[in-house]
Amino acid sequence: MLENKFYYLVHLQFLGFRYHGWQKQPQVKTIQHMLDRTLITVLGHDNFKTLGASRTDAMVSANHHCCEIFAKEKLDPESLQKSLNLNLPQDIKISSIEEVDKDFKVINNAKVKEYLYFFCYGEKFHPFCAPFMCHVHEELDIPLMQKAAKIFEGQHNFKLYCHRANENKNFERTISQSQIEINDYFTGSFFPKESYVLKIKGEGFMRQQVRLMAGTLLKLGLGEITIEDITKSLDGEGDYPIGFIAPASGLVLNKTEFL
Repeated sequence: MLENKFYYLVHLQFLGFRYHGWQKQPQVKTIQHMLDRTLITVLGHDNFKTLGASRTDAMVSANHHCCEIFAKEKLDPESLQKSLNLNLPQDIKISSIEEVDKDFKVINNAKVKEYLYFFCYGEKFHPFCAPFMCHVHEELDIPLMQKAAKIFEGQHNFKLYCHRANENKNFERTISQSQIEINDYFTGSFFPKESYVLKIKGEGFMRQQVRLMAGTLLKLGLGEITIEDITKSLDGEGDYPIGFIAPASGLVLNKTEFL
């Protein structure tokens, strides 16, 4: 049991392609496991606890994820950041560390998250793109998908966009931004000449909600469902999602903002 706690908010980035998400799990490699193991090396003991602001699925990446460190002794944030970055693997980086007070709750404090989902269609992309992007072989109706993405904005019942939904759960969520743009985040010689990003921003996302939203828009772009189907789905009626869970490797948690 920790006493005389000190509290630190850690801002970090990671490429999730070879990890089984954020949270520690037995016998698999996760971001939290790697961070805890590195903290033991840096601090010389395991008398601390880490807690993530949220979970991420296996293979999902983050440009801005947050976690809290509960420590028994006072730490120097700048020195700790430097030491962690020297010892963490290349696909995890600490971008900053700040001391917070005991009233700060990394999970319960209100926060807005921005997710990006990257995709392309047509000729198969270079294998180097696999950690960052979803590929669809068939042609997608991008203008139709762009129109439909805006339907998600506002307050709706997202029951059909929650994996393994519990009937007692509150499925009302508010999406402040949902749009599809040309991708100019990731560019390079091995990326497709043209690719796209679905940008979704809001509070309180549910399990695999963004991937189900992306999968629904991809099905629309393939002509398998209609815009009317998407509109009706936001009433929360029905037993099954109208889309599918889009591959995890296209998803990036881009920003985490505490209110």
